[in-house]
Amino acid sequence: MDVVIKKSRFKTQTTVAKDILKKIAVSSYINGMSVSSSSDEHLGLVNPATGLESISMPAGSELDVIRAVASAKAAYVNGLWTNLPRATRRTLLHNFASLIEEHALELDKLDAADMGKPIGLAFGNAKGAAKLLRYCIDATENMTSDAYNSDRGCCIAQQLVPRGVIAAVVPWNFPTLSAMTKVAPALATGNCVVLKPSEQSPQSATRLAELATEVGIPPGVLNVVQGRGDIVARALALHNDVNMIAFTGSTAVGKLILQYAGQSNMKVAHVECGGKSPQIVFADCHDLDMVADSIVELILLNQGQLCVTGSRVIVEKKIELELIEKIIQRFENVRPGDPMDPATSYGPLANRQQLEKVLGYISAGAKSANLLHGGQRLDFNNGYFVKPTLFGNVAVDDPLFQEEIFGPVLTITRFHTLDEAIEIANATDYGLAAYGWTTNLNTGMRLSAEVHAGMVTVNSSTPAGEGSDAVSTEPYGLSGVGTEFGMAGLTSYTRAQVRWLNYE
Repeated sequence: MDVVIKKSRFKTQTTVAKDILKKIAVSSYINGMSVSSSSDEHLGLVNPATGLESISMPAGSELDVIRAVASAKAAYVNGLWTNLPRATRRTLLHNFASLIEEHALELDKLDAADMGKPIGLAFGNAKGAAKLLRYCIDATENMTSDAYNSDRGCCIAQQLVPRGVIAAVVPWNFPTLSAMTKVAPALATGNCVVLKPSEQSPQSATRLAELATEVGIPPGVLNVVQGRGDIVARALALHNDVNMIAFTGSTAVGKLILQYAGQSNMKVAHVECGGKSPQIVFADCHDLDMVADSIVELILLNQGQLCVTGSRVIVEKKIELELIEKIIQRFENVRPGDPMDPATSYGPLANRQQLEKVLGYISAGAKSANLLHGGQRLDFNNGYFVKPTLFGNVAVDDPLFQEEIFGPVLTITRFHTLDEAIEIANATDYGLAAYGWTTNLNTGMRLSAEVHAGMVTVNSSTPAGEGSDAVSTEPYGLSGVGTEFGMAGLTSYTRAQVRWLNYE
């Protein structure tokens, strides 16, 4: 969504409107209620599918953050959440997950209106957010304390305890799911949360907080502060009463979050940042059509606005032309559509800034590489649509290869040997994910061991199904710091506290 800054004395008094086709106002949600911002600066947001302004929201202020953190700290210190019996917390969170499922279509529509994610796209939708919450609830049953052998008259135990106040700063590409990737483990482990959604996609975050209150989660346990990142996220990262900040976004902002955490109270900082994932295709792959299907499906997922999208195709020379032909055939079948239509699989980019960024990379890339397909803005309903784009003969030092474009832009770079393929795959500073395609066991093992990535998947795309939430991933290089998902990710929202008792 575009952001248009406005000065006004108008204070937002309502939360998410039921009819998203009308121009609405979005406000923060603190201590169990909608609140007005102390800032008189407002942002006008544009629906990316139509180019029409549809939302007004506050720019946010440091005072808004102070109020939200105070609410979360009071709820934590007073034990409104942490001191509840675990069974009660589990029941409330399961009810929260059920209510998210019940309102899944509403949440998906809010995300579609904000940033263009098609409501028919199952990946990263509200039902997935509810599933993740349920995993976190149930997984806490496997978090145990340790007792250690010690001398007579001494008892030593180590227990996992909540960190306290968690600040969650999330991106715009999968708004509901991104929020829940931080909120779910934080609440499941007994923390209280201040959630800062992207100013490009604010609506579903406020609605989630409303639903939490509706199921009986105490006021102050889940708060939402709306506003600009340079105001709200910065204030959260610098706040001395925030015990941990969990961030997903660009590498540039992730570096700032780490700096702010160190400048303040040395709070724990998890930052998941950019990616530039390779698709490494060998001539011995078992089905080149299936490989092409998977590559195209992933680069077009959410219009390429996905941190683990496989945007660098590194292909063995003897099958390069055949693979290019298959990719182009699939690109030619793509048709843009209204993201509110369940039949739509390809929507707009999230905002004008993202549109201009992607078109800028395409324009510059046409001078350094071979533009094989696409490269233009699509004329559809005045929205921010870009035609799926393919570049061939892309050099390793080309910005198309090195930098995260975050759009439907795919590059082709050839290799001749396994060693060369691994070298090319590792030739960026990022390392979120990597995908390899081969029937040779030795090749697959070397890829999984030697490619720099938090997850290396051989002969498939991203994990799916019930077990996917249990997989923990830790990024490499400029892709970030900290572990997400699974037991390791859940445990990171706790602190290991030793209790040493001498009784003689």
